[in-house]
This record gives sequence, structure tokens and C-alpha cells, in this order.
Amino acid sequence: MNTSNSSFDVNHEHPEYSPKRAMWSRYRDLYVGGEQFIANADRYLVRRQKEPGDVYAERLSRSFYENYVGSIVDWYTATLFRREPVLAFEGKNERARKFFSNFIEDCDLKGTNLAEFFRKQFIEALICGKSYVLVDFPRVNRPAGTRAEEDERGASRAYLVSYSADELINWSHDDRGHYEWVVLRTRSLRKNRIEDSAWAKQTRWVYYDKEDYRIYELSDEGIDRGRVELIAEGRHGLAKQSRVPLMELRVTEGLWLLNKAGSLQLEHFNKSNALGWALTMGLFAMPVVYSDREWDQVMGESYYIQLGPQDRFGWTEPAGTVYQIAADNLTRLQEEIYRICYVTHAGGAVSGSSSQSGVSKQRDYAITQEVLRAYGDAVKDAMKRILRAIEAAREDGFSIDVSGMDEFDIGDFGTELDDAQRLLSLGIASPTLKKQVYKKLAFQFLCDARQEVKERIGQEIDQEQS
Repeated sequence: MNTSNSSFDVNHEHPEYSPKRAMWSRYRDLYVGGEQFIANADRYLVRRQKEPGDVYAERLSRSFYENYVGSIVDWYTATLFRREPVLAFEGKNERARKFFSNFIEDCDLKGTNLAEFFRKQFIEALICGKSYVLVDFPRVNRPAGTRAEEDERGASRAYLVSYSADELINWSHDDRGHYEWVVLRTRSLRKNRIEDSAWAKQTRWVYYDKEDYRIYELSDEGIDRGRVELIAEGRHGLAKQSRVPLMELRVTEGLWLLNKAGSLQLEHFNKSNALGWALTMGLFAMPVVYSDREWDQVMGESYYIQLGPQDRFGWTEPAGTVYQIAADNLTRLQEEIYRICYVTHAGGAVSGSSSQSGVSKQRDYAITQEVLRAYGDAVKDAMKRILRAIEAAREDGFSIDVSGMDEFDIGDFGTELDDAQRLLSLGIASPTLKKQVYKKLAFQFLCDARQEVKERIGQEIDQEQS
């Protein structure tokens, strides 16, 4: 590959990246399921030893996939984001307050609100263990002379760009564990004009270090076909902070759902398909002839056979014992998938199991809630780091905090309201405490309201309690 205008191999991959690429692809297939999984079923349906190719091809054509892990990931996501996170901005900069209100409603310049953006990042983290968010600012031809001019030209309008785990191909860390530099690679199809007959493949690499960025592009058309060119470079928005503008949303190994359940899901896929194939073949029983003489008659639905006085004829039919063992094993695999994902109460419901006591189910759900709170902490931490990095780059003088995402049942708000009433009834002489309690309750109850409405309510609470 020609890497002109670059002093390094921009397409070089980190030693830890290459071994994980196939794993991430497999986990995505397991999550998505449907036609995507079936299209790649030859990667996952194990071929029996000495199995004829035409038999394996028929088994592939009949394969099916019961997607439990995808439903579990979606359940966690829907439950965690049922109430949006509570964002608190403390400061007197009204211009900045207006910016963040708009930013929360459209954080990526594509109309995506902040909660929905992080919902997608969270799904990616459950699938691949991590996802990435890039903090970017519009690129301008010349620097602005004043802050007002910068705002007028849109240069201060920060926005987010999402990257999946397999799009970060190379990186290095400094002594404190922060990124020293990163290389991101994306691929897409492009057609400049509708009249063009073919789509062109576009590969783009974006390099960031603690101050600068460079963008490279691989041309797939014209005289520059197959040539990597440097198309843009400059200082990025977090250069003053001397930090790479790529943030990570990561879950721990124990909470990485696809990594925990992926092998069980594949085992379930192979055994369920083996059982399905055996049952299908059992419907087409094989004839058996018991005779001492040579047998050369052709048999079929429109033919007859002639037997001698001592000859016998029958059909093979399995006793069914192994089928029952396989069916029981599939049920156990299904329940194990739910158990290791901390949703055994859901597994019991879908499997029809009623052996758990009410106390046991309540204890299991308490465990699931703790896992949800751990997920909420990971999302809030990533959100805080990103919002505070944007605030520091804009120099707004704001204090930003993110809370919520720790109550997951309708009854939880009533409990929290009772706790707040008991806290306030203690008579603690702190206006700040009273304001914070009121705002937390109001924001949690109005979690789906627009950010500017929440900001107005927060200001009114501050004024009323002053």
C-alpha cells in the first residue's frame, strides 16, 4: 500500500487488535441474529466428522438460530435507559447553558439526543466489551478573534462521533494510562453522483495525538486508485488540555455479556439444529427388509414389493431417549445463558420453570438491579468525562454532574420520595441540601422533558430556596 504524505504505516494494527477482530465479528452475529447470522452460519454450524458435503449443505440451508443473548442485551439497555440520566449544570454563563441544552438534544449534529447516543454506545459495549466516543469541533479555515466570533461561526459547537471497538486499530498509552495517540479506521461506500455506474469503496484513517489530528484517505477510483493521501491536518479541540479527544465506555470482564454467554449460545445453536435435523430425518423413516435372499427390488411410494414366506419388512424408528436428553440439555443451556447474564428470573419465566420460591426470585432480581446500577455507573462516568472535556475546551466555567440511572422499578420513585421526605423532616439547616433534593426529585420525575425545561425548573428551585 502506498502511504505517500505519511511518515508511518497508517494501516498498521496494534498487536492486541488482530486476534480480537474475528471475536467481535462473531459476537455481533450472535447479537443481531436473523438473516445476518444465518448468512454466516457456515462459520458456526459444526460439520460432523466425515459428513458428506451435500448433507452438510442441506443442514446449513435448514439452520435456525434462537437468539437469547440478543434479547438479554436489549432488555438491559431498555431497562437502564427507561429513565434518562439527570444532568446538572451549575454556573451563570447563559450562553453556555443554551449551548448544552441544544447539545443534549442534538449531540452528533445528526439530531440524536445524548441519551439515545449513549444507548447505542452501551449496546456496543455489551457486545464488544467497549465502545468509543470522539469529541470533535467543526474545522474552520482561520482562528476566531473573539469568543463571540467563534460562537457565530460555529467553531465552538462541539459534537460527538461514535466508533465501534473494531474501528480503533492502533494506539499507545502514556505513563498514566491515557492515550498517547490513536488511529481510527472506517470503511464506507460512496457515490459522488447518481449518474455514476458503480459505488466506490472509501477507507479513511484518522490519527489523533494529544494536540494534532491527521486524516488519510484511500482512493478507489481515478488515477489515485490504491493510493493513501493525507487530506487534512491541524490542531484538534482538546489540544489545550493536551489529551487525545477519544473517550472510552468500557464494562468489566464480568459484565461483558457476549463474552460470558457467547460460547453457550453457540453450543445451543449447534445442539438445537442437531435435534431439529434428527427430528426431521425421523419423519422420513428408512425401510428395513429381513431376508436371506438377494434383494434388488426398487421401493417407493408408487411401487410395490414382493416378499417370500419367511421374509419380513419394517421401518427404522429411534426409541427417542436421546431426543429427550437433547431437549433437556437445550433447556439447561437456555437457563444457563440467562443465569450467567444475571437474569435468572427472566430465564425461569421463559422456560416455564416454577421451582423458584418468591424469596429466591426476589433475591435474583436484587442481583440484577445491582448489575444494572454497575452499568449505570459506567455510562454516567463516560458521560461526565465527555461533558467535562467539552466544558473545559469551551472554557464555560460550568460545574457538570450526571446522576440517576440507579432506579429501575416503578415503585422505586415512591421509595425515593419517602426517603427524601424523611431526610427533609430532620430539619437540617442547609438550603443547599434542600435545593439539591428538590432538583433531583424533579429531574428524575421529568426525565423525558427537554433539557431547557429542566434547566428552567432548576433555576426556579434555586431562586425559590435562596
